Amino acid sequence: MKKIYFLLSMVLMTQCAELQTLKLPFPTNLSGEEIGGGLKEALNNGISKGADLLSQLDGYYKSPYKILLPEEANRVINKLKIVPGFNDLEANLTLRVNRAAELAAQKAKPIFVKAIKEMTFRDAANILMGADTAATGYLRGTTYQPLYSEFQPIILSALNEVHAADYWETAVTAYNRLPLVKKTNPKLDEYVATMALAGLFQMIAKEEIGIRKDVSLRTTDLLKKVFAKQDRK
Repeated sequence: MKKIYFLLSMVLMTQCAELQTLKLPFPTNLSGEEIGGGLKEALNNGISKGADLLSQLDGYYKSPYKILLPEEANRVINKLKIVPGFNDLEANLTLRVNRAAELAAQKAKPIFVKAIKEMTFRDAANILMGADTAATGYLRGTTYQPLYSEFQPIILSALNEVHAADYWETAVTAYNRLPLVKKTNPKLDEYVATMALAGLFQMIAKEEIGIRKDVSLRTTDLLKKVFAKQDRK
């Protein structure tokens, strides 16, 4: 029994030491669990709303997050304009890569949710009192590479689903047959994955700023309680 009391005392001392080390700029009656829960809820809301909007038809294609073609692709397009059958290559390819991003956006949601679950109490406390996009910045900084690794195959599958990969391969093959051109084969999946994630992070940041600035967007008691503290910083 003495050992149990000793262990409990050590745990409490450790938690108190952590709170002192963090030097939280708000009363400690707001628990670490509440801080973490509130921020995770805000991020989950941002991801859900962002993914839902971007995954709709024209979610990327007719939005500020529209994915334009990379420079290498434009070089191919400019050369093929005079080749029969490729007059509308730029418009068709742009539409297809955005359709691929729209398909992938919804499938990416579980990947982000999994990453958010790994946020620690220390991370959450610092984020709450940070900049307007501190939570989004944390998510990008700590999870971008593993997210990209998982997201890129989703994009590749989506490109295949809308036949963008086949369409691009046909165009590149025709281009490489032209005289005096530098052979090329830019990887559309890598480029589209990068741009699609950039758009999704921008949407998450937009939602985070909204929750921090607009009280009416705090739709649950937990969001109201947690973000009321950052209002006073």
